Amino acid sequence: MEFSAKQIAAYIQGEIVGDENATVHTFAKIEEGIPGAISFLSNPKYTPYIYESKASIILVNKDFVPEHDIKATLIKVDNAYESLAKLLTLYEQSKPKLTGIDSLAYIAPTAKVGQNVYIGPFAYIGDYAEIGDNTAVHPHATVSAGAKVGSDCILYSNVTVYHDCRIGNRCILHAGCVIGADGFGFAPTPEGYEKIPQIGITILEDDVEIGANTCVDRATMGATIVHRGVKLDNLVQIAHNDEIGSHTVMAAQVGIAGSTKVGEWCMFGGQVGIAGHIHIGNKVDLGAQSGVPGSLKDGSRLIGTPPMELKPYFKAQAVFRKLPDMYFELNALRKELNELKQQLNK
Repeated sequence: MEFSAKQIAAYIQGEIVGDENATVHTFAKIEEGIPGAISFLSNPKYTPYIYESKASIILVNKDFVPEHDIKATLIKVDNAYESLAKLLTLYEQSKPKLTGIDSLAYIAPTAKVGQNVYIGPFAYIGDYAEIGDNTAVHPHATVSAGAKVGSDCILYSNVTVYHDCRIGNRCILHAGCVIGADGFGFAPTPEGYEKIPQIGITILEDDVEIGANTCVDRATMGATIVHRGVKLDNLVQIAHNDEIGSHTVMAAQVGIAGSTKVGEWCMFGGQVGIAGHIHIGNKVDLGAQSGVPGSLKDGSRLIGTPPMELKPYFKAQAVFRKLPDMYFELNALRKELNELKQQLNK
């Protein structure tokens, strides 16, 4: 499908600079722009590409002032990145959706399956499981006995939803993620470690997205809860009895130990590790590889292990790089001081 600059600007409430009849049919990065593509400029370091890009339309922020001539038609918006996201969502929604139940899928006689669903080959829907309307269960995905999946969800290949877990509406579970595996609970005994049965469940509320090979464990008792709008990247571990506040986002390889509560609107960089049985406040930002041994108050912005405020942390890192030179200088000063002492003593 083709869209004109005039149509796009009307949809995202933008201002056209150039040819309103310019048309596009695909997307491209600004450094790889081609005729017929729409691109965007959000990060200033990519500004040089806009003057040589061959894209037909480029989204820019309203405060962008070109220094040279630009061949592409510009659409000025409040936030180019957010506007691109809206267009990508529209593009994704325009794709035809898979529907129908493949003859190679297994659906238990007691399971309930909604309208307009897609269940791919070798998918498994267990006893008393429920699948909501317009949900897609891709090949080899498993929805175990008693589990409930809401409407308009996507479960990609090899997703596993364990027994009795609850998935809300409009959730996306990427390939290989596991919802509701046993929490890591073992009691030490003289003979070894005795497994503690994990009899709770996992609950994902509406609009949650879980990355590939991410695990959200079931609770020992009660529920592990991922609240509305949470987005988890690939290879994230959410342990038993955790509670993740709404609209919190976590990058790849974050690990949250058991019985920890994380607040709303938090942002965790890659490989952040958080200890168990603590409380992380709302709107907490943690830089990549931060290690958090204790609770944090609302609005904290930290990095490091143990985490520090951003400005002192980077100052400390600047000093850390100079430690070898400082060490040799200190030894030289000690030597000079000892020589002075010996001279004075004479």
